[in-house]
Amino acid sequence: MKIKKNCVVVGASGGIGNAITKKLVEENYNLFLIGKNKKKLLKLKKEIEKDDINVEIESVDLTNEKQIEQSIKKIRKTFKKIDILINTSGVFLIKSIDKTTIKEFEESFKINVRAPFIFSKEFSKDMKKSKWGRIVNIGSSSAYNGFKNSTAYCSSKHALLGFSRALFSELKENNVRVYSISPGSTQTKMGKLSKDQKFETFLKPKEIADYVAFVIKFDNQLISEEVRLNRMNIE
Repeated sequence: MKIKKNCVVVGASGGIGNAITKKLVEENYNLFLIGKNKKKLLKLKKEIEKDDINVEIESVDLTNEKQIEQSIKKIRKTFKKIDILINTSGVFLIKSIDKTTIKEFEESFKINVRAPFIFSKEFSKDMKKSKWGRIVNIGSSSAYNGFKNSTAYCSSKHALLGFSRALFSELKENNVRVYSISPGSTQTKMGKLSKDQKFETFLKPKEIADYVAFVIKFDNQLISEEVRLNRMNIE
């Protein structure tokens, strides 16, 4: 009998995280779901629960390091080890630099960069010990470009890309694969904040989820450690 992999999804209550979670259920992974919105997490858990998989949830404010530490302790009590970590959480701040506060800038980095760093630091230990693991960081097309009124967001996504590149190099000798997957504009609540583009042309969260589930299956030499998911038509 094939042993199920244990997976942590950070940001599971968001649009992309929700879609990835539902896809992973189809693949029969055990799941620990972290998100800020407890009602959304409870609803998601109710939708996906099956007899043959373990699904646990925890509401966490990712700007609060103590809450992150508490969630890690709960994960450790739930699963003996973590095989897959998917960091999907993100905050999208649209403000000119003169209107962006230092607090907002720091919160962007706490959620978009520091949280993935903390969870990767913790659970990569399991993966190195097992000589197998997957870390997926959901970035953004903004990791490769700069857009006006998004200095905090773009700089945080550039940082996440750099982190992913360095972590890939650091962990590959232990057969731990790190993926930076950077979608373009996506049909989520966050995506609706973009007012200068047509929402109907945005990527669907399910497309991104399908891609994530697809790439983490490869276990030979093929590796797509850095991928941009672009829109076919942009208007």
